[in-house]
Amino acid sequence: MVIDLVVIIEEDGFNAEVPSLKGCESWAHSEDEAITNAVELTRFYANINDDIEIKVDLARRSKKRKVYKLIFDKE
Repeated sequence: MVIDLVVIIEEDGFNAEVPSLKGCESWAHSEDEAITNAVELTRFYANINDDIEIKVDLARRSKKRKVYKLIFDKE
């Protein structure tokens, strides 16, 4: 399964959200922390076990926005 993770660069940090999962968003001071938090929330919202690896792959970027693909096998 592949879903999008959008990271928006704000003046005071980073906002990461998974648009296909309503309410699945995270804010942090660093991009890595925002992504890590969003991946953990994705696990919760999509009911993905901790033993399933979720790969994070940068798909495209602009000046204030990056789109990543979260790639995993949903059992």
